[in-house]
Amino acid sequence: MVSKALSKYVQSLHQKKYRQRHGAFLVEGGKSVLELLSSDLEAEHVLVTAEFAAQNRAQLPERLALVIATEYELTQLGTLATNNTALAVARLPLEKTLSPTLPQSGLLLALDEVRDPGNLGTLLRLADWYGLPGVVLSPGCADPYSPKTVSATMGAFARVQLWERDLTVWLPTLAPGTGIFGADLEGDNVHRLTLRPSGVLVMGSESHGLTPAVEACLTRRLHIPRGASGGAESLNVAISAAILLDNFFRNQ
Repeated sequence: MVSKALSKYVQSLHQKKYRQRHGAFLVEGGKSVLELLSSDLEAEHVLVTAEFAAQNRAQLPERLALVIATEYELTQLGTLATNNTALAVARLPLEKTLSPTLPQSGLLLALDEVRDPGNLGTLLRLADWYGLPGVVLSPGCADPYSPKTVSATMGAFARVQLWERDLTVWLPTLAPGTGIFGADLEGDNVHRLTLRPSGVLVMGSESHGLTPAVEACLTRRLHIPRGASGGAESLNVAISAAILLDNFFRNQ
């Protein structure tokens, strides 16, 4: 049985104001919980079904005081349609220093008002796939620690470093010569360029693109050419980011 106090606490973390107040967030599903437990993040509570505990005993640290719960309890406490494996409460990580010279040694992804949790989660997953040093989020982005975003990262939440910055203030502070790239229909054909993974790739929301003040900070604009017989009006922001990132890493 899950105590009433723990139930109330877990359910409160569905809302951002309580995640911020308690400094904690939800991780749902067996795969994501195991990713959490193998990371440097701190797990505060771990609730599992008896079957999941038996199947994954070797991956569950002995120091953890597991709470055995039913599938019904996990589903009621979380946000997934069904959950027959695990749910955890993790502590929000402390933000590390963001050096202005970091983009010179690797490619950072910066997101300008990407408000959809699913898109944000997929973008964090891309950052994890390409091994980016981290992702910078504007204040208008979706909460990276909302349950929907965390689920969409497919475990990347446990590995990708995040910073929240006003991009119009942060981008101008970067070291001189730092490349600041962004997608633009009038930009250079990305397929004809030789890019290296350093600088900052800025992606905006699917519906509005980059905000004007952030767009003004770009040093180079990149265009993804549409196929000769293509008819789509636009690309999803995560798909666009994937294409652009692949071009940065193509020659590595």
